[in-house]
Amino acid sequence: MTDAKVVEERLWTGGCLCGGVRYVIDTHPEPISFCHCSQCRRQHSHVGAYTGLPRAALRLLNDVTLTWYASSDRARRGFCARCGAGLFWESLDQSGADNGPRITVTAGSLDDASRLRVERHIFVDHKGAYYDIGDDGVERRASTGETVE
Repeated sequence: MTDAKVVEERLWTGGCLCGGVRYVIDTHPEPISFCHCSQCRRQHSHVGAYTGLPRAALRLLNDVTLTWYASSDRARRGFCARCGAGLFWESLDQSGADNGPRITVTAGSLDDASRLRVERHIFVDHKGAYYDIGDDGVERRASTGETVE
């Protein structure tokens, strides 16, 4: 093999704390982004850790307690109505999405996220005043999408 970056083929499973929502992903999820926006901080009691993938790669095995909340005019969040676990973030307007609709899954809801790594911090200009983002060597982006130091 000449490609130094080999992606292992496997199924990725996950779900909420109580088991009311279970899912399987049939593609390797993208690297994790830590989101520092105020909505993620409220949803997760701190930053949100998300991994993206094509919507078609996500299959719900059990969605009896899955509830969707339109958290803004541009996105909705999926969570378990029984245990409160945050599970998904999905853009409401996916008309410009390359390669079809996309969804992000909370990294903490994966049964085993050990093969994923953090790639970037996003919305760093909206981070909470109660913490600092340490010097972790990970890219940082503002809400405008531009890279910041």
